[in-house]
Amino acid sequence: MKRQAAVLLLAALGLAPLKGLDDVQAAEGGLGFYLLGTKTSLAGFVPPPGTYLADFNYYYAGSTDIDFNIGGVNINGGVDADAYIKLFNGLWVAPDKVLGGHAAFSVAVPIGWKSVSARATLGFGPGLGFEADDTHIGDPVLGASLGWHEGNWHWSIGTLLNVPIGYWEQGDVTNMGFNRWAADLTGAVTYLDMKTGIEVSAAAGFTFNDENQDTGYKTGTEFHLEGAAMQHFSKSFAIGLQGYFYQQVTGDSGPGTQFLGDFEGRVIALGPGVDFSFALGSTHVSGNLRYFHEFDVENRLEGDAGYLNFVIPLSGASH
Repeated sequence: MKRQAAVLLLAALGLAPLKGLDDVQAAEGGLGFYLLGTKTSLAGFVPPPGTYLADFNYYYAGSTDIDFNIGGVNINGGVDADAYIKLFNGLWVAPDKVLGGHAAFSVAVPIGWKSVSARATLGFGPGLGFEADDTHIGDPVLGASLGWHEGNWHWSIGTLLNVPIGYWEQGDVTNMGFNRWAADLTGAVTYLDMKTGIEVSAAAGFTFNDENQDTGYKTGTEFHLEGAAMQHFSKSFAIGLQGYFYQQVTGDSGPGTQFLGDFEGRVIALGPGVDFSFALGSTHVSGNLRYFHEFDVENRLEGDAGYLNFVIPLSGASH
């Protein structure tokens, strides 16, 4: 998003061609394919066989400063962005074991809103800025995972596939789709002792991005590490500390990088989390509330993220 706004401003000022604008838009898009903070508490746990419906609600508010020198011209300014994404996620856990574990398959469809504003000033002349906001359907995400349980230990490995059929228009800062294939591979483990109520969970993975064929821009490979330390006071309530770490391990490539570099991103975030469950008639609904404050940020927006999620078991699931 930082590069996106910078190149938008450069293009408007006549200091960069519009092709650079499109390339950076494809790479950034405001939010990545893998939403940081999704696998913290109970990260390694795959639920019992059955069908589940999940309602995930994600909100992010971030900003960054722009300070570049291109061709001897200093450009200063900033970017502010807000995003809300609702994901409807269907999950099916197979009744028969595979390799001693339970196989799960999922499909998620995001609907999201973005608001982006940017401003900049040169060493001379008036300032420049823009604002945009809109709501769109994003790329559907297909998932498959395999999970095991033994005593207090729960662990899993899973993959996600981004299918690029959501809304994406060249030069639109409110895009919810990415116009590129992307895949994520994540392994997770949870230790949960219900006698003491202590839970420790961690998940680590890599996101691999294909090239955007319309722009020739390719986002680099991304590493993410998430975790949680929770205290369970009962089967229906837990509270603790959660966090994530993100590091882009290879730089972006494509025409847009000729202006502002490959920009390998980095961020750390920490915050409280609450897990809960309640009865809705005869149905046992589980949920969580998470908040993350970001710091130690490089080449990304810096801000705050929050989740409010609910999981409802349907036919065949354990209530």
